[in-house]
Amino acid sequence: MKKKRWRDFVLAGAALLAFSAASLLWGTETAGGMLPQDTEETQLLEEETVDVLSKLGSRGDEVRAIQEKLYRWGYLEDAPDGIYGEKTRAAVLWFQRQNGLVADGIAGPATLAALGISASTSTGSGVSATDNERALLARIISAEARGEPYEGQVAVGAVVLNRVRHPSFPNTLAGVIYQPGAFTAIVDGQFDQPVAESAKRAAADALAGYDPSGGAIYYFNPNTATSAWIWSRPLIKVIGNHRFCA
Repeated sequence: MKKKRWRDFVLAGAALLAFSAASLLWGTETAGGMLPQDTEETQLLEEETVDVLSKLGSRGDEVRAIQEKLYRWGYLEDAPDGIYGEKTRAAVLWFQRQNGLVADGIAGPATLAALGISASTSTGSGVSATDNERALLARIISAEARGEPYEGQVAVGAVVLNRVRHPSFPNTLAGVIYQPGAFTAIVDGQFDQPVAESAKRAAADALAGYDPSGGAIYYFNPNTATSAWIWSRPLIKVIGNHRFCA
C-alpha cells in the first residue's frame, strides 16, 4: 500500500514538472519569438508612415515657404501663416493644374520642385532643362543683363524661370522669352549678339535654384523704362541697374 502511494506521488510530481517545463518553454517562445516579430512590424509601420509631404492640416516652415511662393505668384490671396488649410490646398490645386502636375492638392516632391522648394528644407531647388533651353536662357540673360553684376545676371534668369511657374505667363521657357513685348532685347538686336560666358554660368545657377531676385516676376532699368505701369509693381530689391519687382 505504501509502495503504491509512493509511486502515485512520484508520478504526480513528474507530471507537475512536465507541465511546468512546457509552460516555461511556451513562455520563452512567446517572449523570444512573437514579441520581436511584433516589434519589427511596428517599426516597419512607423517607417512607412513617416509624413514627408505638406498637405491639408500640415504646419511649419515648409508650408510657409509654399504659401509665400503661391502668394507671390498670385495663386493664394491670404498672407502666409504656415498652416495648410483649405485655401492653401485650393491654391496648390490651381498651381498643379496650371503646370501640368497631378492635381491632388498635396505638395509632394514634384509640386515642391515646380515651386522651387526642396522637400523638408524649404530652400530653392533645381529646374530640369534641355541643352537648347539652357542656351536660350543664357542668351536672354546676356542680352538683357550685359554689363550687370553677376548676381544681377542670375536674377534676370530667375525672373524668367519664375514667370514659367506663374499663371499670368506662358508655362514654357521659350514661351516666356518670346512672349510679345516681354523683353526689349528680342527686338533691339541684343538677343542676336554673342553670349557672354558669365551669362552661361548665370543660367546654370538660376536653373540650379539660385534666385537673387527674391521671387520677382518683373525687373526694369529706371533710367531707360518708358512704362508708367512698371513703377506700380511692388519693389523687392535693387541689383545693379535693375529694380526687381513682384
